[in-house]
Amino acid sequence: MTVKLGVPSKGRLMEKTFDWFGERGIELGRAGSEREYAGRVGGVEGVELVLLSAGEIPRDLAEGRIHLGVTGTDLVQEKLASWDLRVEMLAELGFGHADLVLAVPSCWADVDVLDDLDAAAAAFRDRHGFRLRIATKYHRLVRDFLRDRGVADYQLVDSQGATEGTVKNETAEAIADITSTGETLRANHLKIMADGLILKSQATLYRSRSAAMTDADRAVLSGLLERLAVD
Repeated sequence: MTVKLGVPSKGRLMEKTFDWFGERGIELGRAGSEREYAGRVGGVEGVELVLLSAGEIPRDLAEGRIHLGVTGTDLVQEKLASWDLRVEMLAELGFGHADLVLAVPSCWADVDVLDDLDAAAAAFRDRHGFRLRIATKYHRLVRDFLRDRGVADYQLVDSQGATEGTVKNETAEAIADITSTGETLRANHLKIMADGLILKSQATLYRSRSAAMTDADRAVLSGLLERLAVD
């Protein structure tokens, strides 16, 4: 067997991950064209690079199909219940920063904090006969966040496209989404709630708690983590 390292298969997250490993003497790259998902590893023996979508990596780690993986904090905590029992966070990599936030229409002058939203949601239901809709891709994180803060009178609606546009399109009254600068939210006349930060996310190196390993694999993993200066 070999130690399998899962890395995002495209975009800046892949490039930055390659750079991060490269700065530590481990050369990662594609084995062929950009359309191929085979990877190559230089500078260390016994490690296989697996190129996956960032969204696949949390589940592959949890199910033990890969030993190590780089993906966003948001994806791990959204996709894996009791994530810290299934994977171990080894190192935050310092790039891919984004915040998962709760945002409402800028014209809601009296809705700035979650207590305001709770009151507005109750009034909305009384007026319209259905619960205020929050569009998001992050159902687990948003539901837990609002439950812990006593907001209950709402419904989550799934958004796998341009979440910021759902309010304008009248398919939701509020959103919860990832943002780096907030510019797209402002362009869509949305404001981040003052206490609406759900999660600060960045690219992070995780280790599977369930992947099968031989003694040789453990030696390879120990050597790799030492090279990366990861405890």
